[in-house]
Amino acid sequence: MIRVLIADDQALVRAGLAALLGSEPDIEVVGIASDGTEALALARTLRPDVACLDIRMPGMDGIEVARALSGTDTDPPIPVLMLTTFDLDDYVFGALEAGAAGFLLKDADPDVIIRAVRQVAAGNGTLDQALTRRVLREFVDRRRLQPVTGARADGLLTAREREVLLLLAEGMSNEEIAAALVVEVSTVKSHLARMLPKLGVRSRLQAVVWAYQNRIVNVPGATGD
Repeated sequence: MIRVLIADDQALVRAGLAALLGSEPDIEVVGIASDGTEALALARTLRPDVACLDIRMPGMDGIEVARALSGTDTDPPIPVLMLTTFDLDDYVFGALEAGAAGFLLKDADPDVIIRAVRQVAAGNGTLDQALTRRVLREFVDRRRLQPVTGARADGLLTAREREVLLLLAEGMSNEEIAAALVVEVSTVKSHLARMLPKLGVRSRLQAVVWAYQNRIVNVPGATGD
């Protein structure tokens, strides 16, 4: 059972998400919050598998909560799926830099939201398809989120970890990466657990952004291509 916390300052959105997710046989809504401060407190008490957070909330916003839930003060970290009506780049960048595992617009189809919750709970990041290429291209151009350079990472990553990173950047799930490399899913998870700290990032999505920033893979249309 996937245990989910929902946080949004709009009562109608909270009720809608709770009804949508709670109707799934493998998802249980364990907590509902109306602001960021309440969301952080509930998340640390209830330890949900996924925290679905709105970005713009009174008190602490969703980005602040995501940063707290993915930081060292929360052990183990709680995966965060950001849901917002805004697709402004700074919100997306802020969510990714805070360590969010996924980002979706609230007008996404219900099945997309449900699938995203399952993906995040399974350890697979997700990003709204309409935003993916634009966001990655902008990150490449801005050269943000670069705690480790590509040259240095070549000496830090094993050959297998680099293979995992390349497949991750293609959008593959753990299961798909395992099938491509003919290994167990647990082996892929172990590689990811060792790789992320080496790159100085906290989530799969940050690792993908890092790979594009450092030209490990290229984004069509990015500056310099």
